[in-house]
Formats: sequence, C-alpha cells, structure tokens
Amino acid sequence: MREKISIVGAGAWGTALACISARAGHETLLWGRSQEVVDEINAKKTNQKYLGNLELHQDIKATTNLSDALDKSSLILLSIPTQTISSRLQDFPTIPAETIIVTTCKGIDRRTGKLPAELTAETFPSNNVGALSGPSFAVDVVANLPTAVTVASKSEGVADILASLLSHDLFRCYASTDLKGVELGGALKNVLALAVGATRGMELGASAEAALIARGFAEITRLAVNLGAKAETLSGLSGLGDLVLTCSSTKSRNFTYGIAMGRGDSLDGLKLAEGAFTASVANKIARERGLEMPVTEAIVEVLDNRITAHEAVRRLLSRPLKREQ
Repeated sequence: MREKISIVGAGAWGTALACISARAGHETLLWGRSQEVVDEINAKKTNQKYLGNLELHQDIKATTNLSDALDKSSLILLSIPTQTISSRLQDFPTIPAETIIVTTCKGIDRRTGKLPAELTAETFPSNNVGALSGPSFAVDVVANLPTAVTVASKSEGVADILASLLSHDLFRCYASTDLKGVELGGALKNVLALAVGATRGMELGASAEAALIARGFAEITRLAVNLGAKAETLSGLSGLGDLVLTCSSTKSRNFTYGIAMGRGDSLDGLKLAEGAFTASVANKIARERGLEMPVTEAIVEVLDNRITAHEAVRRLLSRPLKREQ
C-alpha cells in the first residue's frame, strides 16, 4: 500500500529514513532547513554534507517548506535531536489526528527527563506516537545493506502497521508495544558507548571492554525496568543489538567521543555526543530512585572533569566484591 511518508530532518539519519521509505514504495518527502542540502538532494540525489558520495533513492523529494512536507502525510518520521525536539515541534502546523508520528532520535531530554515520544505526545495528544530504534548506521542503510530495527507503539495494531509500512527486502522491522523500553534502550546504550570508547582510548584491551559492556548492560536494564520497560526489550534489537553496534565501530559518534575521553584528547573540536547529555539525566534519575549505576556515575564524573578516565577505572575495579546479578 503506497502512502505519503514525511521525514523531518535532512541530516544523515533523516536522509537514510527517506531511503527506507522510498525503497518500500511510498511517496517520500524529506524536509530540511538548508536550501543547499535540499537542492542537492533534488538535483543530484546525494547529501554530501552528511553522507558523502553515497547515492540516494531516485524517488526522494526534498523541501524546505514544512507545511508542504507534512500535508496529507500518513506517517511522519522525526529525525530531530532529542534536546531540541520540543522547540522544533512548536513550529509544526496542525497535524490530523489520524497521522502517525514516529520518533527516531535516541536520548533523554536533560531539562524534563522525558523521552522523545513523551515530548511528542504532549504536543500532539490526539495522534498515535511511536518510535523506531535499533542497530542501524545511516551509511549502511543508505548503501542498502541488511538492517533490522524495532518499531514500537503502545497500540499493537499501530506497531504492526509501522512494521509493514517500513519493511522491505533488506530492511526488517520488528513490532513492539514496549514504547518506553525501545526508547530507553536507544538512549542508555549511548552512555555505555562513551564508557567502552574510553576503555578503547586507554588501550585496556578487549577483555576489559567486554566486561564493561556486560556490567553496563546490567545497570541500564535495571534502570529501564524500574522506569516501566520490559527486560526482554532491552535484550532485543533496540537495546543489546544497538549497544553491540555502537560499542564496536568508530562510525558511532558516542564511541568516538569516548575514545577521545580515554586518550585525554581535547574534546573541543568534536560534536557533542548524545550520550553526554543522557549520562547526566540518567544518573540523576537513578539517584532519585535509589538505584546503583556505577558505570554511568563514573562517566558523568569524567565528563564533568571531576576525575580522569584512569581514575574512573580504578574506582570501578575497587568496588566491593559481590554476586553477579
């Protein structure tokens, strides 16, 4: 069934989402702020600024007119950074209640402690709001390499619709009703990517990285379940799957940022990773709920320049011995 799908945000991931939509056979309109980027997508089917020479799907159309982009759309995919999503949504025109809105960003709002779908639902309370998350680098998706993700909605029917609309031969969507779990997995794994990246930067070895992934995954699962998520969701694509990808490649901004932290390099020239925002708010939530999250707490202290990465490692290794949980 051919629908009109609108993507808001013409960065790397937004452009990748447009490729997904077009390959699934839908009328695809991509909105971006930059006239230069939009003109290039329309004329050359490339997005050099974010994706180099990778060729985009020929059926993608781009515009800088938000109203035109969203008009008569069945599905809106939001590729907006978590920390700016609330302000950006204020610029939206009226959206019909039958239009489904899906967030695709990963993080927790540092001002409110809310997830992207929660912020979106506050602005559009009459619409079904979902989330798409999982192990997926934009360059891999644009290159049409095999990828699998989770699409979630509190409504089982809507989740199934989303999976059907967006799946194609090399892009597979698994439906879930655990909206909170899917978003928390995507947000919290970025914090661990900073930690594992720092371990790589300090050249502590693969064994240390594996131990950190395992213990860190236990603590983010503990927090997510405490917040109402299902443990099995965190063990799926949007949690463990995304964590493995993010902690294994320098394509990940969070992992690369962590490597620089571990080396003691200046972070001034690097784009701030989403995990740096999420770490602080996740640590605050954990403290309020009486939960131990030693890896997250250590990352926050390193980011705040209270301790060095090497001091953080010594602190984690000197914690009292306990049974594995």
